[in-house]
Amino acid sequence: MAGHTQNEITVAAPLDLVWDMTNDLERWPQLFSEYAAVEVLKREGEKTTFRLTMHPDENGTVWSWVSEREPDRATRTVRARRVETGPFAHMDIHWAYEEVPAGTRMVWTQDFAMKPEAPVDDDWMTDNINKNSKVQMALIRDKIEKAAAGHRPAPALAD
Repeated sequence: MAGHTQNEITVAAPLDLVWDMTNDLERWPQLFSEYAAVEVLKREGEKTTFRLTMHPDENGTVWSWVSEREPDRATRTVRARRVETGPFAHMDIHWAYEEVPAGTRMVWTQDFAMKPEAPVDDDWMTDNINKNSKVQMALIRDKIEKAAAGHRPAPALAD
């Protein structure tokens, strides 16, 4: 058995701004509420290997892992995978961006499997990722839309 999630949100902002803000790894702790730190370990062309550290969970446990991430601006996609998999047998991530009339549609897809000895199973993790992705996407949408508002020209005043 394996887990699969797909979540999407539309951000009322230009694709370039959405792309730039969501792919600025060093600023992820300011963009995502769950991440405490990002440490870039290596860059090779567009591929970045980095350590992601979360804020402590309700039990005080701090989760951290190494991932590889490779954005492709031409196709408006990002592929990533966990290098240090922890409780996952594998974790593969795909982000896609699309210009739509309301702004930018962002789709996050995650394909994974939990190790047999993991404390949770694929179904539990699927539910957890789906819940958390919705929270994080809404938070990110709000931050990007606020940033976009600062880039918009002021409306013309009526005479």
